[in-house]
Amino acid sequence: MAGRIEDYALIGDMQTAALVCRDGTVDWLCLPRFDSHAIFAGLLGTEEHGFWRLGPAHAADAEPPTAARRTYRGDSLILESEWDTSRGTVRVTDFMPPRDGAPQLIRIVEGVSGRVPMRSALRMRFSYGRVVPWVHKHEGRTVAVAGPDSVWFDTDCETYGKALTTYSDFTVAPGDRIAFTISWEPSHKQPPPLPEPEQSLEATEDFWREWVEHCTYHGPYREAVIRSLITLKALTYAPTGGIVAAPTTSLPEDIGGVRNWDYRYTWLRDAAITLSSLLRTGYREEARAWREWLLRAVAGDPENLQIMYGIAGERELGEAELDWLPGYENSAPVRVGNGAAHQLQLDVYGEVTEALHLGHMTGLARNDYASILQLKLIRYLEDHWNEPDEGIWEVRGPRRHFVHSKVMAWVAVDRTIKLIESGDADGPLEKWRDLRDDIHRDVCEKGYDKERNTFTQSYGSKELDASLLLIPQMGFLPPDDKRVIGTIEAIQRELSTPDGFILRYPTSSGDENVDGLPGDEGAFLACSFWMADDLAMIGRVDEARKLFEKLLSLRNDLGLLAEEWDPRLKRQVGNFPQAFSHVPLIDTALRLTASGAYGG
Repeated sequence: MAGRIEDYALIGDMQTAALVCRDGTVDWLCLPRFDSHAIFAGLLGTEEHGFWRLGPAHAADAEPPTAARRTYRGDSLILESEWDTSRGTVRVTDFMPPRDGAPQLIRIVEGVSGRVPMRSALRMRFSYGRVVPWVHKHEGRTVAVAGPDSVWFDTDCETYGKALTTYSDFTVAPGDRIAFTISWEPSHKQPPPLPEPEQSLEATEDFWREWVEHCTYHGPYREAVIRSLITLKALTYAPTGGIVAAPTTSLPEDIGGVRNWDYRYTWLRDAAITLSSLLRTGYREEARAWREWLLRAVAGDPENLQIMYGIAGERELGEAELDWLPGYENSAPVRVGNGAAHQLQLDVYGEVTEALHLGHMTGLARNDYASILQLKLIRYLEDHWNEPDEGIWEVRGPRRHFVHSKVMAWVAVDRTIKLIESGDADGPLEKWRDLRDDIHRDVCEKGYDKERNTFTQSYGSKELDASLLLIPQMGFLPPDDKRVIGTIEAIQRELSTPDGFILRYPTSSGDENVDGLPGDEGAFLACSFWMADDLAMIGRVDEARKLFEKLLSLRNDLGLLAEEWDPRLKRQVGNFPQAFSHVPLIDTALRLTASGAYGG
């Protein structure tokens, strides 16, 4: 069985990523891209679906020992795990070098004390565990081939095959360093070059050290912010600038339930808010690359703007179910692709425009095509802002007039007006000022419950929605407006868990069943960070700091967060690690630092 979600570490090369469990097992890896088929899919099934375990040898009928300690080496994505055994101590260093050729996963075993028997067990299964490859020797190297893919396994240790698994048994003493590498190459091409593990380790460490040096944040939450920034960088697809929401698919929001989705794509919303955080912490190059990705993906067709695209801008992301995989802790179905790609989510126009606006405000070099795109988006919104949509949470129930969607349509128009007022674009200024006023008036009249003094999830609804917390953050209303304060307090009352974390919306109460799905879900971590932000904005800074630091305590030992927190099971749930959790962590840290609301 796979480990708990928080038991995993992330390593990656800005084109794909692997998850490494505490016992030294790689249970998830897609090659050569984030959205490629997995060669290790044990995370969503069993060992039969592919894994690579490297750690101290253990009896066949015993559980693999877990590492006593693990950490990232400095501010990097290089994982170091140490085991203390009766025979001594051993360290395994796992990393994926930023790619200059074939993708590689490198694992270096180092003896620390004593003499420790070790074992590598490598079971490659292509096509998400469905296909057993042809494993054979080629000029002294082990290669696994299936259809268009080949994976090459290199080590100086002797290997042998047993039960369709490649094993290496060896012993390490102090000073010993033994490397294992897998490299992917299209099966019709020549073998990839022999790996150089030590040189690659040094280059990888240099890359991350140099990248982190650009960070402009030096406040009291620097450790958490840096780890979140590194995670966001790891979720960026370097060749195109696209940013995946998470490197996994189908990790459940409800253990044992059906809320299992594929997040290995670029949501415009998630990518836009990610870029906002990167810009605020000094990373303009990533913003420039994403803007170029956006212009290629949307092309000349903003009327058919999708909420998500493939990492190279692909539009067709058809959803399918992998019925041979039982799912993480029997959470089925396992899905690949995402049928929500063609939903109407009007808030996306606001997030994209806000990201372009922030780039403009922080000195990102002007791009005339970006300005033209922004104007086209507003012309589309002129005719469509007052339509119902599926909203920020891409519900699979009926469309509604979601308040958050209308607020973000207002944001799109407001930021475009500011662009025109700055002299960097031309447009019908008075007409769009009237449009901005019309949207604002519509929301305040139809999306606000006067009796309860709160905005509601959608027009005519009594339900609340945590996305309403963004109203003051987007500047739709000032923080001291009584309607804002009333909404914050209503969400605290009605959408809080006993731990004080925030649910997105009610999933099982009332007659609305807004998302059209059975089951419940955990507290949405992004919403909980939004609450901390709002509390700081309305002057309740001590309460904001306490909630923020409570949220930081939910991170795993390596500083990583999934999408949600299950308050019943006291564990992380949802795809992992999740950009949409790490972005608001950074934003709230910046706000609390600016307000001086931090301990110590």
